[in-house]
Order: sequence, then structure tokens, then C-alpha cells
Amino acid sequence: MKLLLDQNLSYKLVNRLAILYPDSSHVRLEGMDTEEDVAIWDFAEMNDFTIVTQDADFVDIGILKGYPPKAIWLRCGNTSTINVQNILTENYEIIKDFIENQEKSCLELF
Repeated sequence: MKLLLDQNLSYKLVNRLAILYPDSSHVRLEGMDTEEDVAIWDFAEMNDFTIVTQDADFVDIGILKGYPPKAIWLRCGNTSTINVQNILTENYEIIKDFIENQEKSCLELF
């Protein structure tokens, strides 16, 4: 499972989650930390990423453009990197099922 972490999340999560989510990346590591959300969306689509974000922008783009890519919207507010890591780790099976399900386009995690 390839996750693309949005700029509002720490790039350090890529290494911390590498065992569960190999081949994941961060927009900063892809040189896209100053790109518009639509460019990040297109990059994720072309490279089979699922976008992980803390804002609704990618959900809105998905409504307009359709899916893929899929989006995981973390609704946990401004929180620590450790808490985000725990959310993505503890919800691994839910995320896996979401990514494999062809009918679902957005997953909200709290």
C-alpha cells in the first residue's frame, strides 16, 4: 500500500510507517511541497498513491474529478506526529480494506 502524505503531515512518518506501508512517500520528498493540490492529486493518480491528509481539499477534488486516487482524511485536528502514526498503525486493516474496495473513494479517520 502506497500512501502519499500531504504537507500538513510530517515527512518523518514515511520511515516510521515503512513496515506497514512500503513505498509510501511525502509530498516534500517528491519535491511537491509547494505544488497546488490538483498537481499533487494528478501525481498520486499517475503513481498509484492513496493520499493522506488532514484537510478536506483532496476530498473536494475527488468529488469534482472522480477517483482514483483515493483519499484518507484524518479528522483528528492538530495533533502530534506520534498520534498520527498511531492512527495509521491502529487502522491498518481498515485502510487496507478501503484501498482494496473499488467502490469507496474517501476514508475518514478520527
